[in-house]
Amino acid sequence: MDLNKQRGSRIESLRASKGISQLELAKMLGYKSDSTISKWESGASIPTGTKIVKLAQVLGTTTDYILFGDNSENNDGQQIISDDIDDIIENAMMFDGKPLTDDDKRAIRGIIAGYMSSKEK
Repeated sequence: MDLNKQRGSRIESLRASKGISQLELAKMLGYKSDSTISKWESGASIPTGTKIVKLAQVLGTTTDYILFGDNSENNDGQQIISDDIDDIIENAMMFDGKPLTDDDKRAIRGIIAGYMSSKEK
């Protein structure tokens, strides 16, 4: 299967797993019809620039997964967000002027993961 068809297949699979029609996805991305989404899913073209970033956000994945099929998703088609959470926590080294302890970081990781999991349902 050629690379653009693989990308299209990933887009279609992600969209279907979210229960979103091509037209609904098109409207979320600012298109008036589903023809662009259809072209992406068939591999006739691929999203670029800000559209692929927005597409990844809407579908709950990364641009790398759409473009290259990296393993940023688990077997259920849900994005593994732990790496992103770790990045957020590492960037938040202080709270209220006090450094975060390892226990604080574990607690924050659990809170964020629980919140994000509850949003998917």
